[in-house]
Amino acid sequence: MTEMTFAEAIESALAQAMEGDESVFIMGEDVHLLRVNLFARFGKKRVKHAPISESGFLGAGVAAAMAGLRPVVEIMLIDFIGVAMDALLNHAAKINYFSGGKWNVPLVVRASCGGGYGDAGQHEQSLWGWIAHIPGLNVIVPSNPADAGGLMLAAIQSDEPVIYFEHKLLADYWRDYLGSGGRDTVTYDLPQDGVKGYVPDIWEPIPIGELRKFRDGDDITLISVGVGVHRCIDASQILENKGVSAEVLDLRTIAPIDLNAIKESVKKTGKVIVVDEDYKHFGLSGEISALILEEGMEFKFRRVCTEHTIPYDRKREDDTLPNVQRIVNEAMKVMGS
Repeated sequence: MTEMTFAEAIESALAQAMEGDESVFIMGEDVHLLRVNLFARFGKKRVKHAPISESGFLGAGVAAAMAGLRPVVEIMLIDFIGVAMDALLNHAAKINYFSGGKWNVPLVVRASCGGGYGDAGQHEQSLWGWIAHIPGLNVIVPSNPADAGGLMLAAIQSDEPVIYFEHKLLADYWRDYLGSGGRDTVTYDLPQDGVKGYVPDIWEPIPIGELRKFRDGDDITLISVGVGVHRCIDASQILENKGVSAEVLDLRTIAPIDLNAIKESVKKTGKVIVVDEDYKHFGLSGEISALILEEGMEFKFRRVCTEHTIPYDRKREDDTLPNVQRIVNEAMKVMGS
C-alpha cells in the first residue's frame, strides 16, 4: 500500500491505463500544464492541449471514442459543461442506443465540482443530478484517494460514456490554485481522510454502480457522495454522542445507483437522510426517495442539499451548502418525529 493524495491517485491510475493501452489519451484546456508529469512521460500526442472551446474538444472526444480510442476529456469546471452539452446529451449518450449497439462511445469526461471556498454559483456547482438524468451516461463521484483511482480506471475501461466528478476541496492542485492570486486568506473545511489516504500499489477497477458502506449503524441511514460523505461521517460521530447510531453510505456512483444496498440499509434503520451538494429540487435526493418508495418500503426521510444559487459571501455560502450541523439537525428531527 502507498499513501497518495486524491489528485495523485487519479493521475497514478491514468498513468497505469495509458501505459497499458495506447488508445487512452487526455485532451482539454491546459492539460499539458495540469498533467505535466503525464505530458513529460507520454508526450503531446497523448496529452493534447486544446483551445478554449469546450464544445469543440468534447465533440472531438466523442468522435475519437467512436473511432476506437479511449479519450479522457477534461472540462475544467463542471459549470462549463453547458457550453458542450449537445455533445453529451444528443450524441455520447445516445449513439449506442440509436445504432442498435453497433457503435460505442468509451469516453471519460473529467470535471471539477463543488464549493466551499468563495467562488459562487458559476464556478461551484455540482450538477451530477442534471447529468445523471440523461439515459446512457454513467456518473461517478469519488470521496477518497483509493476510490478515486479505482473508479478512474473503471471509467477508462468502460465502453460507455462516463462523467467523472472531482471535488475541488479534495484535490490539492485545485486548492493551491484557488488560494493563489491574492486569495491567501481563503480557508477550507477539508475532510482529511478524503484529501490523502492509502491506495493499492497496482490499480484494479472498482465496479461502477456499487456503493461503499463507511460506517455501520442501526438507527438512521446517511447517504451522500464526494465531500458530503465526510460531512456525514463527522455528523455520525456527533449523533453517536446523542445516542443515535448512524449508518453512512457512500454512493460512489450516481448512475447507475446501488439501489439494493440502499434498500438493505433502509430496511434496517427505517430512517434516511440524503446529503447532496447538488441542487435540492428535481435532483438526486428526491430520486433516492422515489426509488425506495417504489419498492414499497415505509421510512422517514429528510434531505440536506444546496437549495438555491450559491452566494459569494463565505458565511452565506457555508449556510447554503450542506454542512455537519445541518445534517445533525435534520437527523434529530427524523429521530424525534
